[in-house]
Amino acid sequence: MKAFQKIYTRIDNITKATVTLTARGVGNDELATVGGKLAQVVKIDGGAVTLQVFAGTEGIATDAEVAFHGAPPALRVSDDLAGRFFNAYGQPLEGGEPVDGELREIGGPAVNPYRRKQPSELIATGIAGIDLNNTIVTGQKIPFFADSDQPYNEVMGMVALRAKADKIILGGMGMTNDDFLFYKHLFENAGALDHIVSFINTTEDPPVERLLIPDMALTAAEYFAVDKGEKVLVLLTDMTTYADALAIVSNRMDQIPSKDSMPGSLYSDLARIYEKAVQLPSGGSITIIAVTTLSGGDITHAVPDNTGYITEGQLFLRHDTDTGKVIVDPFRSLSRLKQLVIGKKTREDHPQVMNAAIRLYADAANAKTKLENGFDLTDYDERTLEFAREYSEKLLSIDVNIDIDTMLDTAWRLFAKYFTVSEVAIKQELVDKYWAGE
Repeated sequence: MKAFQKIYTRIDNITKATVTLTARGVGNDELATVGGKLAQVVKIDGGAVTLQVFAGTEGIATDAEVAFHGAPPALRVSDDLAGRFFNAYGQPLEGGEPVDGELREIGGPAVNPYRRKQPSELIATGIAGIDLNNTIVTGQKIPFFADSDQPYNEVMGMVALRAKADKIILGGMGMTNDDFLFYKHLFENAGALDHIVSFINTTEDPPVERLLIPDMALTAAEYFAVDKGEKVLVLLTDMTTYADALAIVSNRMDQIPSKDSMPGSLYSDLARIYEKAVQLPSGGSITIIAVTTLSGGDITHAVPDNTGYITEGQLFLRHDTDTGKVIVDPFRSLSRLKQLVIGKKTREDHPQVMNAAIRLYADAANAKTKLENGFDLTDYDERTLEFAREYSEKLLSIDVNIDIDTMLDTAWRLFAKYFTVSEVAIKQELVDKYWAGE
């Protein structure tokens, strides 16, 4: 194979992250070695080829050897991926044997819309703030919006262990070594490695390598979903570091930045990843939950702003001052596909219980505002505040791990404890069947 590599020894231009040379017969995204460092074609303009050098161009001279590999990045796929940790190039991190399987190019097109089916299956996470109020459906794409100090890695770890899926694919970008070890020890100690595949880029790795992680993760996901007909959940954390890596490459290629110093291609770059979410007629599916960290809670930043247009809802983490716990915020969170499964694949009372609980929680927020402004509280206000505290602790907190029927039963018990039937305002036929006080 190496005998047929295209090799050049004259580089025309060198920036901090890229080299440009004159070359022929080279393809987009093709891998190459520049002065011994791995690189990838990012731009072809006539005969001028620009390569992004993953580890940076320091030490590369204009007469360095550039050898084109003849192919873009690829991943070997087989059932042996399960239980392993890989780097951004699909190489084992733990030093084990490489996976023996079919070599597939990463970053291919999304599944043809003709082959897609409307999602109709529930993905249960065990987290009540998700399953009860913002139910996730197979084939959905939804982000966690969280401040950088929120425990989003812990939440993603919980989802990985609790989610009812055949395979979990973790794509970690810009992780600290502590984050990486957290996931590694969590999966090993839970005995869950047999159905989890992880692709990891740490802060010690070149930032631009992060751009390969989502494509590696989704190539593995497509193997299990399309070829094996399995229900696959892809967890990507953190997409803000992915966007930052895009900005690094864009700026070093002298492209004019768009909003918040992000490249103008940010929307299409993010959509290319998220649109891999799919429900297939065969029963296989790819569901994507991704973390997008916010800068000081700024939801208008280009990354969350573009993400919101592409995805089907969002999940917000918030520190609840009344209970001291981290909760999934019921006001700012939304799953746009939950109506496809709640009350259909879940118990009949699910939609009304969900709506009643959030309405009563909103009444508690109004009572809290009255209290802060010095107004007297009514008996109903007092009861809503007590309900809200217990609702946060027993149902919204991220450390609650129960099935959906138990979530619904818990909500009914809270209704009966603090309110009358008329105040809860749920259909009488459901009250007759489920009201905990009767």
